[in-house]
Amino acid sequence: MKYPLAYNTWNRKEEEAIQKVIKSKKYTMGNMVKNFEKDFSKKFKSKYALMVNSGSSANLLMFSLLRYYNGIFDKKIKKPNIIAPAIGWSTSYFPISQNNFEINFVDVNLKTLNIDCEKIENSIDKNTIGILAINLVGNPCNFKKLKTLCKKYKLILLEDNCESLCAKYENKFTGTFGEMASHSLYFAHHLQTMEGGVLLTNNRDFKDYLRSLRAHGWCRDLPKINKLYKFKNDEFQDFFKFITPGYCVRPLEIQGAVGSVQLKKLKSFMKIRLKNAKKFKELFSNKNWCQIQIEEKNAVSSWHGFNIILQGKLKNKRDRIIRRLISNGVDARPTMTGNFLKNPVIKKLKYKSIFQLNNTNFIDKNGFFIGNYPKDLSNEIEYAYKIITNEKY
Repeated sequence: MKYPLAYNTWNRKEEEAIQKVIKSKKYTMGNMVKNFEKDFSKKFKSKYALMVNSGSSANLLMFSLLRYYNGIFDKKIKKPNIIAPAIGWSTSYFPISQNNFEINFVDVNLKTLNIDCEKIENSIDKNTIGILAINLVGNPCNFKKLKTLCKKYKLILLEDNCESLCAKYENKFTGTFGEMASHSLYFAHHLQTMEGGVLLTNNRDFKDYLRSLRAHGWCRDLPKINKLYKFKNDEFQDFFKFITPGYCVRPLEIQGAVGSVQLKKLKSFMKIRLKNAKKFKELFSNKNWCQIQIEEKNAVSSWHGFNIILQGKLKNKRDRIIRRLISNGVDARPTMTGNFLKNPVIKKLKYKSIFQLNNTNFIDKNGFFIGNYPKDLSNEIEYAYKIITNEKY
């Protein structure tokens, strides 16, 4: 591909970090992961960071905690539901259903791609316990409105920040507004450990519970003073006590080592991403045949990719344009899952959607995105623009 969707940002420094782990002969989760967690929490101004093997696993732990943690919500609620936008990623939604919550889908804002805050309130019912804010394609949600709604209706706010590392709302990093937030370190994302994820929280008890969920449900990774288990100071006993219905989604030391190297590069990565975004906006803004993502007031996108919604003379002609892009070496993808309710797997999930999803359906039919990454993409963006515009439709 002349213009691929993603780009490998590794160089000699990541290779050296990997070799250091190999020489240590300690591959399973240890000090490298712990150091990365400390660096990550410090960078994004959160008290606690927990590294896992993927952003999807981060979502899984987040909703598992919500289900099992004592006192997290009223046990009298028989059919609890979580409000979520109708466009996201598959593993943003699956953990909701897998933990016996109903997914309460709400339409998105056509301009920001994120959940439409104006449509949330009428979707809240007596069984609603929380809102999942998915910061899509680098774009922050309107957290001022979301926090107001959560306070008014006593809801818990969670964030899927997998695509939006370094984005800010009112000068605060996304991923730090909710009680917990998931992040992805996948190859195509802002920070690459190739596979990996991180949870952020400011709640110490949540952090401890998540640590247990991450590794088999045992207690051995907990601090000596915690509210989940009283240690007997007997490793034979303590190391094999299981206290939560956990998983095994631990990262490797190699991922922690590479993550620390990547964090040092993140500032320079973002400068290039934002420079590319400026070029993209210069070409694609204010066109009657397309609409691009627009940031909320007081928000700064981290531009995971460049989303385009066709309109005017190009409305409903996406298939033809995608074929032209791909045949000319420009990789393109749908706007995440499109309308997630149109995916066959929806039949296996507990969900509802009270109101019509008009914006979601329009994006589902007319939306797509092209890549952004820490490489000067001026020529590539111009190339994509010419392919789209140099034909009569």
